[in-house]
Amino acid sequence: MPYREMQRAWEGFQEDGHAAETIRPPVIASWHRSRTHDIPAARAQAPVISEGEFHRLRQHNTRLLRAARHAMNDARHLLADSNSMLILSDANGTILEAVGDARAVDTGQDVRLQRGGVWAEAQIGTNAIGTALAARKPIQIHAAEHFCSAVHRWTCAAAPVCDPADGEVLGAVDVSGSPSTFNPQNLAHAVALAHQIEAALEKRMALEHEQVLRHFLNRRTLWHSDEIIAFGRAGTLIYSTDQAMREMHQRNRAFVADGYLPPMRNAEPAEWARMVADMLPGSSLEIVSEDGENIGGLIVLNNVRRQRQSVRTGHNPDEPLFSFGDIIGDSTIMRETRDKAFRMAESGLPVLLEGETGVGKELFARAIHAVSAPHGPFVPVNCGGLPRDLIASELFGYEKGAFTGADSAGRAGKVEAAGNGLLCLDEIGEMPLDLQSYLLRVLEDGVVYRVGSHVARKIDLRLVSMTNRDLAEAVAQGQFRKDLFYRIAALRLRIPALRERGEDVLLLMEHYCIQAARRLSRAAPHVSSAAADAVLAYPWPGNVRELRNVADMLVSMTHSDSIELDDLPAEIRTRGPRPATEGGTDLKSVENTTILKAIAACDGNLSRAARHLGIARSTLYLRLAAMPREERLKNS
Repeated sequence: MPYREMQRAWEGFQEDGHAAETIRPPVIASWHRSRTHDIPAARAQAPVISEGEFHRLRQHNTRLLRAARHAMNDARHLLADSNSMLILSDANGTILEAVGDARAVDTGQDVRLQRGGVWAEAQIGTNAIGTALAARKPIQIHAAEHFCSAVHRWTCAAAPVCDPADGEVLGAVDVSGSPSTFNPQNLAHAVALAHQIEAALEKRMALEHEQVLRHFLNRRTLWHSDEIIAFGRAGTLIYSTDQAMREMHQRNRAFVADGYLPPMRNAEPAEWARMVADMLPGSSLEIVSEDGENIGGLIVLNNVRRQRQSVRTGHNPDEPLFSFGDIIGDSTIMRETRDKAFRMAESGLPVLLEGETGVGKELFARAIHAVSAPHGPFVPVNCGGLPRDLIASELFGYEKGAFTGADSAGRAGKVEAAGNGLLCLDEIGEMPLDLQSYLLRVLEDGVVYRVGSHVARKIDLRLVSMTNRDLAEAVAQGQFRKDLFYRIAALRLRIPALRERGEDVLLLMEHYCIQAARRLSRAAPHVSSAAADAVLAYPWPGNVRELRNVADMLVSMTHSDSIELDDLPAEIRTRGPRPATEGGTDLKSVENTTILKAIAACDGNLSRAARHLGIARSTLYLRLAAMPREERLKNS
């Protein structure tokens, strides 16, 4: 339409609200919306948000900006001499980025067609950005088709950018310039750019979903008794079993619909854990992050199988089960040990857990119980903590009158009590030789005779034995029966000492400090860098048990918000690192420099840097947090 005719139609509409038939219907509809918004035709410019608001808005739209980066970079060159520019806005019409010909970018500031300018229809009337967002369709607005006269000096073509996951409008891409740059192909260009950005979003989403699934597969062995639901950004459902869906519906039918988790759809990641706790009782959440950004999560419907079995067996579902997921440790040796233990748990064979005192053998025994016999009891027996003359009656039970002081009704032993569950024999190497033969017969025949009885009672149980001795050596010395050793050690698993687990020490220290602080109803203190170094350097002869005792002591005796080197027991302080040398060549400085160089070599990508260094990403975060700020700046 000729410009003069368009101008007359605009003036007529401004006078009486009636539009000429020559004006396109989408433009007329937008003009009417603009009048409803009480937009004055003489408005000279769009509003602009504050610098702080703009910064927060860009952070909120990081994903959109990242997807549009390639298109925006191309526009800097392709539009350099075109007297036009490429604009990216958010879903509310606020401009996030504007690049192109410097003349167009400069002129745009007259009407606030610039970063931070708000170009929603409700603010500046009909314009390509706001109208495309309002109509959810691509549109070209030329000259006097704009509602406000100050914008008649522009021609614009915009297309909405939609989330490939759910079709939600994320923003708009717009090509704007002077009226002399008008070309019907500008609209096609805007649509093509919108599709390019959507394709980048879809590719990124697929990579994120793959990362969430990879995280799930790496951790699946830790949740054998649980059902898992994996989701991505905006609550997109990535993985679930039919049983998980049924369980979800039972707990809260409103939590899932049409392949999405509606409550998570518009929630910030910081709110995910609270929402799961509030809306899905008995569930927990593990957030999946990549390069410090939350990209999805795993909802764990805790102990679903245990609850189903409890209905059949009458086992109390409120009794806490300790799972492999509760065993803290991110070191390679602990991940391998947990995975091996899980496979052993599934086998049903007797397991011998070996390791120093205090390494956490019973935790592994309880986790094996949670996998292999969650519906039955967990019955621990300390073979080295019972008087010799009581071991037999304690293990195998006795009939009335079996010995002086016996219960008049008799009593079942621990072996019977463990029926359909797991019998955990701690310090099995301390069992007297004469009882070892009896235990072997019980395990071989699957029946137990109480002391003083000739009645065979059938048993069905899972056996886990534990020792801090070298039982093979004890067999060689005649201190332990060879046949019993082979019976209880069908599978053997060594639990690593704490000194072998690297920076798991710091994870455990933090965990036990939080637990101790919670018992005292106070905030948990953090461990200073110097104290952390000393904790890492100490060999922990008492292993995790000793560490837990130290953490309890520190939280009880330290009243500041930080645990310092001087707060540690003397034996731990004296094992700590030596003071830094003048040349910065102490071990800690060398380590910090190595870490920073690895990060720089990986262009700041912490995941790649962690893989390059051969450590877990969580360990890298701990190291960076403990690193002095001056050192980070000096080496950056």
